[in-house]
Amino acid sequence: MNKKMMKSALASLVFLPSLAMAAAPAVADKADNAFMMICTALVLFMTIPGVAMFYGGLIRSKNVLSMMTQVSVTFALVCVLWVLYGYSLAFSEGNAFFGGLGWGMLKGIAPTALMGSFYQYIHIAFQASFACITVALIVGALAERIRFSALLIFSIIWLTLAYLPIAHMVWAGGFLAADGAMDFAGGTVVHINAAVGGLVGAYLLGKRAGFGKEAFKPHSLPMVFTGTSILYVGWFGFNAGSAGAANEIAALAFLNTVTATAGAMLSWTFAEWVLRGKPSLLGVCSGAIAGLVAITPACGYVGVGGALLIGLIGGVAGVWGVSGLKRLLQVDDPCDVFGVHGVCGIVGCILTGVFASSTLGGVGYAAGVTMGHQIWVQLFSVGVTIIWTAIVALIGFKVADMIVGLRVPEDHEQEGLDVNSHGENAYNQ
Repeated sequence: MNKKMMKSALASLVFLPSLAMAAAPAVADKADNAFMMICTALVLFMTIPGVAMFYGGLIRSKNVLSMMTQVSVTFALVCVLWVLYGYSLAFSEGNAFFGGLGWGMLKGIAPTALMGSFYQYIHIAFQASFACITVALIVGALAERIRFSALLIFSIIWLTLAYLPIAHMVWAGGFLAADGAMDFAGGTVVHINAAVGGLVGAYLLGKRAGFGKEAFKPHSLPMVFTGTSILYVGWFGFNAGSAGAANEIAALAFLNTVTATAGAMLSWTFAEWVLRGKPSLLGVCSGAIAGLVAITPACGYVGVGGALLIGLIGGVAGVWGVSGLKRLLQVDDPCDVFGVHGVCGIVGCILTGVFASSTLGGVGYAAGVTMGHQIWVQLFSVGVTIIWTAIVALIGFKVADMIVGLRVPEDHEQEGLDVNSHGENAYNQ
C-alpha cells in the first residue's frame, strides 16, 4: 500500500467510526460511490425545494416568497461556510467538542482520498447537505417576522457554535460518541438541534402581530403536500445514506423509514380524527414528517417491528407537540418546528435506546451495555444537545439583534415580507 492509500485508509478509521470495525478498502467501491452521490442529491433536494415548499405552504400568502428566499439563501450560505471551515471543524481530528482547521478550504484532501469505501469528496458533500437542512429547519419557527439580515447573522453564529460541535460530538468520535450515544442519522444533530434553536428564536422574536386574534391558516395545502412528498422521498437519502455504503444496514434503514412513516401517518390521522372530529390532509402531512423525524436516530439500529412502534408513538407525540405542548409553551412557532422536530426527535432518540435491543429485533448494544444504561446515555445526549444549542441560539439571536435588529417593523409585517423585504409578490393581486 502506498503512502496516499494508507493515509486514506487511516482517515476512514478515524472519521467514520461505524466503518472502523472493517478494514478500509484499498480502492473505492463504484457501487458505494454511486449510492452515496444519489443519497447526497436526495438530501440536497429535501431543502430546495422540499423545506421551502413545505414551509411556504404553511404560512400566509404574503410571506411565501420570503420563506423560500430565506431557505434558499441560508442553504447557499451554509454550503460556502462548510467548505471554508465547517467540514474541518466537524469532522477533522480535534478534541471532544471541535475538530481542527487542518481541512479548512478542504486543504490536504486529495480527490483520491477515501472515506471508507467511497471518496471523501462525496462525504464532504453528503455532510454539507445535513448542515444545510438543519439551518433551514430553524427558519420555520421564525417565519413572517424576522429580518432577513438578522437571519443570516444568526445562521453564521449558530452553524459555527452549535451545529458543528454537536456533529463532531456525535458523528466524529467526540464527547457524545465516546459516551456511547446512538444517533444514526440526526435525531440530536439535526432535529433536536434545529428545534431548540427555533424555539429560542420564536420566544425572542415574540408572537406575530394579530396572533390569537386572527386565523393564521396555511395558504396552500397542495404546496404543503408537495413539499411533504419531496421530503419523504429525500429522507431515504438522509437515512439510508447514513449507512455509508450500499449494504444491509442501508437496506434496514430504508425499510424502517418506510414503515415508521406509515405508522405515524396513521396514528396522527386517527388521533386527529378522535380529537377534532375530522381527519385532515395537513394532519397526514404532519404525521409523515413526525414519523420521519422519530425514526431518524433509530433507523439503522432497530428492527422493523421497533420502527413501526416508533412511528406509531411518534405520530401521537407529534399531535400533542403541536397542540397541548404548544399551548403550554405559549409560543408562536408558525411551522411547528419544535412540536414536530423537537418532540418527535426526542421521542425517537429515547426509543432508540429501547428498540436497539437484540431481544426486540434490533442490532444490539455495545458489549456490556444494558438497556437501562443505553436509555440513560440517550437521555444525556438529548440534554446536552438542548442545553448547548439553546445557549448558542440565545447568543446568536442577541448578536443579530444588536447589529441589525431581529424583527421587521410592524407595518412591514402587516403588509407582508414578500413586498417589504424582497420587492415581490407571489400571486397577482
